[in-house]
Amino acid sequence: MNAKAFSLALFSVLIWGSSFAAIRVGLQGGYDAGQNVLVRFLIASVLFLIFALWPGTKFRLPQKGDIIPILVLGWIGISVYHIFVTFGMETISAGTAGMLVGSGPIFTALIAFFILKERLTGIGWIGLGIGFIGILFIAFGSAGASLTLTNGALLVLIAAFASAIFFVFQKPLLTRYSAIELTAYFTWAGTLPFLIFSPGLFTAMQGATPEAHLATLYVGVFPAAIAYVTWATALSLANASSVSSLIYLEPAVAIVVAWMWLHELPTPLSLIGGVIAIGGVMIVNLMGRKRPVISGKTAESSF
Repeated sequence: MNAKAFSLALFSVLIWGSSFAAIRVGLQGGYDAGQNVLVRFLIASVLFLIFALWPGTKFRLPQKGDIIPILVLGWIGISVYHIFVTFGMETISAGTAGMLVGSGPIFTALIAFFILKERLTGIGWIGLGIGFIGILFIAFGSAGASLTLTNGALLVLIAAFASAIFFVFQKPLLTRYSAIELTAYFTWAGTLPFLIFSPGLFTAMQGATPEAHLATLYVGVFPAAIAYVTWATALSLANASSVSSLIYLEPAVAIVVAWMWLHELPTPLSLIGGVIAIGGVMIVNLMGRKRPVISGKTAESSF
């Protein structure tokens, strides 16, 4: 991965890591989960609309054959991911949610293996196994002392899988559209299902705290808009698996920000699981991959 792709992906991960605490503030400050996600993406959608309509901006419409893939990926990567993360965070801490989302590269590795025929070494499969053990520790640890899988943890795990699908399958589209064009399409498509949460929105906005408003505005501008553009740019410059491996840093950012902002820490069992999961992800991405050959090309060049 070149320096520019690394820097852009790292910026996105740092911003996304901070979003879990901000979402938590919005939920505690007067917004319910549906209203919270709707407001965030209405803000992001308006920002992209302003950019698209700005005089002198070259903003292309999607090709007819790409409309369905864009809609489906927008619903998976934006709608499913953010609904499940936000509703999941009603019952689990920001740090725990960040650690579960940090399992995304493990799902990316599995998708790459089955769909892209990207081969793993024996060490890579061991790393996947270690990573899943870590995920189980995090998920069960989110319940506190009892070893039960909470609904919130399950929702966030589904969101992590959705994000892996989103990151892998948007790569071919980046050969035809700029990062900001594609991110705008995904955002607009993904925001449409959120409109079901509009009843009662204005009442909730009137009753929400100033901190909740600012936190929701922050997530709408930075994690929901800017960070997705920088991430898509990084994906256009480097291999999807290499870029996605940086997500293992997201849990650390989420935990630190949640501790500083909310004075909130995951349970000890979840923290242990986070260390195990990150270790598994690092093994997969640093030592566990073979350069696959697909029709005479490596997987990286096949995108």
